[in-house]
Amino acid sequence: MSITFEELTKEVMLQAKEKKFGTVSNEISVPEKIALIHSQISSAYEGYRKKKLTGEWSLEDEMAGAVQRIIHLCTVLGLNLEKALLQKIKQNKGREWDWEKLNEKHS
Repeated sequence: MSITFEELTKEVMLQAKEKKFGTVSNEISVPEKIALIHSQISSAYEGYRKKKLTGEWSLEDEMAGAVQRIIHLCTVLGLNLEKALLQKIKQNKGREWDWEKLNEKHS
């Protein structure tokens, strides 16, 4: 199944309404939502550490949860996440990284 970012956002917000997660800014706590996103990322790391890449409580599952929470938060705050993502990709096309100064593998 393939859907647009707009359709994905609508699905996320429909679920937020159904589950009473909040759909307008005065119905949510931004710090709490950010903490929940962080929690999802930490759980994704645990999935990775345990070599569980797919399935329930896996890297994939928890990353999907984080993306869903990010879409929800940005939409509630009226942020255009799709536009920001496309802009970030464009910015990074011309960006150079000094791999010698970073603690990441580079092939």
